[in-house]
Amino acid sequence: MNGVIAGITYRALLGRRRVWLLVLLPAVLLALAVLLRVIGADGERATVELLRTFAIGVMLPLLGVIAGTGVIAPEIDDGTIVHLLSKPISRPVIAQTKFLVAASVVAAFATVPTFAAAYLLIGLEAGVASGFALAALVGGVAYAAVFMLLGVVTRHAVTIGIIYAVIWEGVVGNFVPGARRYSVQQWAQTVADQVSSSAFLTTDIGIGFAVSALVVVSVGAVLWAGRRLRSFSLTGDE
Repeated sequence: MNGVIAGITYRALLGRRRVWLLVLLPAVLLALAVLLRVIGADGERATVELLRTFAIGVMLPLLGVIAGTGVIAPEIDDGTIVHLLSKPISRPVIAQTKFLVAASVVAAFATVPTFAAAYLLIGLEAGVASGFALAALVGGVAYAAVFMLLGVVTRHAVTIGIIYAVIWEGVVGNFVPGARRYSVQQWAQTVADQVSSSAFLTTDIGIGFAVSALVVVSVGAVLWAGRRLRSFSLTGDE
């Protein structure tokens, strides 16, 4: 990791309009939790459904798109990546640093609000809060890697990322049984199921497969992004 690159990337990511999108999604989650608490629908079933469908199913992949593409895609689009690539810094190190920034941002904006929403509704009951918080963490890391890679390989990273998040993760991954094994969302839910003892949270993917898939996808995406950066010329062309 390069500290200078990390600092510049944090300032760029959190200093633009993207930060409002990063704040908006967790705010909606917490608002929904408060609403459920006010109307008395704050049982374990409702909490699990809220976290599964919104926190992990909607908020997490969209945060991944915003942070993952935001750490590098704008630099490629406006050509400022050329200045970074001209420095005597290993391009895999650049990719790794961008990934760590994206992963930390997603983790911060997803893990804490997810835990807070669950705790507001049912406290520490059945390990739901800790289970989904861990799921948001590991899922967020994987999403950050995938969407950071997407920002390197295409100039349409945001559009493709949103389509992927909505169609594959939101629809196909939830309703097509065979596709669940290839969904980051489903892997994250498996981690939550492993930690939580809630009867309302069940998954059909083994924890061994889920953890292995999360690690392979995260590491593979970062390595691939580093290799792709090596193919960039100093004119910005691929």
